[in-house]
Amino acid sequence: MVALRSTGRPLVEAVVVAVAGAVLGLATGWLLHPTVGVVMGVVAGCNGAISGWRGVYGWRSGWGIAAFVFDSTWALVPVAAGLLAHVAAFVTKSPGFERSLSQRQNRHVYRGGAFLQRGFALTLGNVISSAGDVSRERRRKLITDHEAVHVWQARAFGPLYLLLFVLWSVGGAVAGVVVWVLRRRGEPVGKVIESCSYYLNPFEWWAYSRDDLWPPPGLLVGLGWRTPAARPLAAVRAVRAARAARAARPLDR
Repeated sequence: MVALRSTGRPLVEAVVVAVAGAVLGLATGWLLHPTVGVVMGVVAGCNGAISGWRGVYGWRSGWGIAAFVFDSTWALVPVAAGLLAHVAAFVTKSPGFERSLSQRQNRHVYRGGAFLQRGFALTLGNVISSAGDVSRERRRKLITDHEAVHVWQARAFGPLYLLLFVLWSVGGAVAGVVVWVLRRRGEPVGKVIESCSYYLNPFEWWAYSRDDLWPPPGLLVGLGWRTPAARPLAAVRAVRAARAARAARPLDR
């Protein structure tokens, strides 16, 4: 009975979230074309089943509900890419799903899985792969304050997110070659290209700034944005904690 109860809850949530997601995706896509509706319904249903089974959406928060709605509608293109990341994690020998950074936190985090460059995490839709050793404070902060920003960027920009990211990466690589030829011949051409195509990508500038790591160590000095794009999330949390502490303090008589 105990085992039934422990497995029954995720099963029920998986079914409910899968059906709700499929309905949202189908209804949204149907406005464009019936075929688009079917595809969106399938993708949203798959995401709902996996996310419901793992209990990643924080239903008690408005952010959790918003994450589910975006993932089932506007952000379905990056979410579809995230399903591929789930597959990559499944076929990896030690994907290492990290429940402490995933459950009720509106994202899936794998310690292993897909990656583009060793040592770097990879975020596709609501899936963060190659998180690494998250017992280390710095690595854990990378997930909560950098990669999680990419998750919400995908939700905000929806089908445009991956397109804009790739376009900047390609355009930045070309710009990096030009910069190297005209101004940076003394630097390794690969580092100049990496700085222009990756580190100066506005989405990365935003995420590194939120992680209180702007400029990042890999960015060549003198290239790109001089100031952070946004306040560090650690500073935002500190302000909120201070306000909460003041609110909880008893009034002086």
